[in-house]
Amino acid sequence: MNPMTTSFVARLRDRDDAAWFELWTVFGPVIRAQLHRWGRGAVGAATVEDLTQDTLTALSSSIDRFDPDRGARFSTWLLSIAKHVLCDELDRRHAQKRGGGKRAASLDESFMGSSNGPQPDEEYERLVFQAKVHAAIRESQQHCEFLHFEVYRMRVLEGMQGKVVAEQMGISEPTVSRHLQKVRTLLRDRLAEIVGTYSFTSDELAEAEHAGLGGDDALFDEALSELYRRHVELLEIDDSRQPTL
Repeated sequence: MNPMTTSFVARLRDRDDAAWFELWTVFGPVIRAQLHRWGRGAVGAATVEDLTQDTLTALSSSIDRFDPDRGARFSTWLLSIAKHVLCDELDRRHAQKRGGGKRAASLDESFMGSSNGPQPDEEYERLVFQAKVHAAIRESQQHCEFLHFEVYRMRVLEGMQGKVVAEQMGISEPTVSRHLQKVRTLLRDRLAEIVGTYSFTSDELAEAEHAGLGGDDALFDEALSELYRRHVELLEIDDSRQPTL
């Protein structure tokens, strides 16, 4: 693993609350979306919320045994643990219907290999990568001047014309371009950090380039805005599914 990934895994192993909260914030919606897909309506929102917490709890109990040399992707790691907790829940329900109890299945180390357990499909991999990109955007916003990020948000994320952005913000179009470049540079740096942190394999590290987030500024903005919009849609769906008190 690269140094950023190694550092993050070390924080998880040290039971760093901030690291666990970061994991929940970035990937909780993805895990819940996958559990809803698997559940096909048979698993309610409250149960999905509990199973998402169980997924991270199971991850917590197994992190000390995680071996990156076995070739598992970060996304596969999460997917396999989520599948385990869902199957355990469904087995428990079936056992209750039969009138008997069932001991929870142990979480063995099979999910840590590259070829064992459920394999991610294209939709799941897309959601995981979107989550990384959205986290990079959020990090950039927090470390960027408000005006600069607003210009980037309006021009790129919302697709407004540069002239309109300039008029609404009271600045010139060349100033809009300068602000865009500053934010774009920050986004590239944050994206490299986020992808590096949550990547266990070389193909995961190459995902940004393959997604169009390479050196061309226009392609970068276009790809980033599309990924951002898709993830916002996921977050809106996730919010609508949250159990009400």
